[in-house]
Amino acid sequence: MAKPMKIDFISDVSCPWCVVGLGGLEEALSKVGNLVEADIHFQPFELNPNMPPEGQNIVEHVGEKYGATPEQSAANRTAIHARAAEVGFAMKTHDQSRIYNTFDAHRLLHWAGIVGGQAKLKRALFDTYFTQGRSPADHEVLVDTAIAAGLDGEAAREVLASGRYADEVRQAERRWHSAGINSVPAVVINDRYLISGGQPAAAFEQALRTIAAELAEPAAT
Repeated sequence: MAKPMKIDFISDVSCPWCVVGLGGLEEALSKVGNLVEADIHFQPFELNPNMPPEGQNIVEHVGEKYGATPEQSAANRTAIHARAAEVGFAMKTHDQSRIYNTFDAHRLLHWAGIVGGQAKLKRALFDTYFTQGRSPADHEVLVDTAIAAGLDGEAAREVLASGRYADEVRQAERRWHSAGINSVPAVVINDRYLISGGQPAAAFEQALRTIAAELAEPAAT
């Protein structure tokens, strides 16, 4: 019998390791088959909450934030691109790419979690940013992405223009920070089990099977 698992996937749409982690998780879920009944919720986390709408060059940003040289930044991108390719994702960032503010993208994801289609929107946002190189801070880009994910474009435009769900996103971010989540991706299962980082499918599969086995154990009396 499948074990129900509420899976909170905490991430940012401009986080490359979150692409890798989501791909690994989805592959692992396909491998465990009907052992797990997964209910995935995408939760907000901003890597750069103070980033202005126009963004910043990726090499400049990584140098300022992490102290990486342009050569180190390029090597890191190459490694991440390879890991993304392993999960079937074409990542095309380069030294002229930019880091953007993602708060409005998280508002749109919150809305999609209510109306349905959140997972499709999450994948579409990854494609918009990492493959197409478009800005997730631009409302027109976000509307296009919503439509590509099969959502109502005019409804998405209204959400973005109105500022709706800003409080809900902020509250969720504070909740996860207070729970000790300081880096992403972070996967929390049944509010109890934490899997950190862009793990490969094998690591996720082992964790899912272990958790399923624990859930199958009779409760102590």
